[in-house]
Order: sequence, then C-alpha cells, then structure tokens
Amino acid sequence: MLWEAFRPDDDDADAASGLSAREIVLLALATSIDALAVGLSFAFLDVPLWIAVVSIGLVTFALSFVAVLIGHRIGTRWRKPAEIIGGIVLIGIGTQILIEHLVAG
Repeated sequence: MLWEAFRPDDDDADAASGLSAREIVLLALATSIDALAVGLSFAFLDVPLWIAVVSIGLVTFALSFVAVLIGHRIGTRWRKPAEIIGGIVLIGIGTQILIEHLVAG
C-alpha cells in the first residue's frame, strides 16, 4: 500500500481498469492462506462451529458492505492518505505479530 501511495500517478487509466490476472491470483492465494489459518485454529478451539461461521459471515458482510459504500463516496478524494495510513497500519500489525512470536519463542 505504501508503494502504491508514493508511486507517481502516471497511469491513472490503468488504475481505473481494475486488477491484473496476476494480482487476482495473488489476492486469492493470500485469502486462501488466511482462511486455512482460521480453519485450523477452529480445530483447536472449543467453539460451536456453526455459531462462529454465521457470526464471522454476518460481521464480514456488514463491514465489507459499509466499507464499499464509504470507499465509493470518499475514495477518490482521500486515496493517497488512506493508502499511507493503511500501509502503516499493516506494517504495525505485522511487526506486532512478529514481536509476539519472537518473545514467546
């Protein structure tokens, strides 16, 4: 996200055309790995599966729906600052997870 935020906007027409096939495959792979991690963690938790699945599905749908509406309304105006903040947040989350795993091990 940070890379995209600081990259020159020479090809705005390409950005509006959508994702490339390579990007879609990489996003699908990342999503599948995330889903695998959640599925494996459910195997070790004593949680009723159907409650967890329905709860996760409803919350994900509601938050995604709201995010798309908000993104559509303010996305073009606040695109660059949002990419910078999002990139910093993702780096922070990754750093926190790395530190937690290094300290625990």
